[in-house]
Amino acid sequence: MTSRDPKADLHRYLQLGREALLWKLDGLGEYDLRRPMVRTGTNLLGLVKHVASVEAGYLGDVFGRPFGEPLPWFAPDAEPNADMWATAEESRADVVGLYHRVWAHSDATVQALDLDTVGRVPWWSAERAEVTLHQILVHITTETHRHAGHADVVRELVDGAAGMRADNDGLAPGDAAWWAQYRDRLEQVARAAAGPPTSR
Repeated sequence: MTSRDPKADLHRYLQLGREALLWKLDGLGEYDLRRPMVRTGTNLLGLVKHVASVEAGYLGDVFGRPFGEPLPWFAPDAEPNADMWATAEESRADVVGLYHRVWAHSDATVQALDLDTVGRVPWWSAERAEVTLHQILVHITTETHRHAGHADVVRELVDGAAGMRADNDGLAPGDAAWWAQYRDRLEQVARAAAGPPTSR
């Protein structure tokens, strides 16, 4: 079915990204939600906190519709990367609840404004700061999907779980043995492409 409503299309893709990101939390305990799985500390609950916070700004402040809840991790005196992880006092329910409240606020902005409504991004350079709702919907949708991709990899590192959505994982069919064989094949191809090891 083809939509003739560009705003509805943009919103649908944003919502798919939101849901994909949250799905990566399912079935994990507090430790695994917060484990820093790569050198830069990327972790699942932190990704949700970050995306919620960023969306609150782009679909709130940018159009003169502030979210209305304080986000202290964005304060001028906050430590670097404070939006990229949840403290021990911030539960999964706290972070997910924040994200759901941001969705509601953002969705109200999208519903209330036309795609050509002009806003201003004060943290962008002056020559780029004036934007439209259309532009920001594209921006926040790509941002959300980018971080959902990060969450895909982090979740696989945590417990091996992979896939796009609960109802459609998007993966090739295969059991654990098939995937192990597939991975081994890719390792062999990578080594063959690299050639013989060089002596130092």
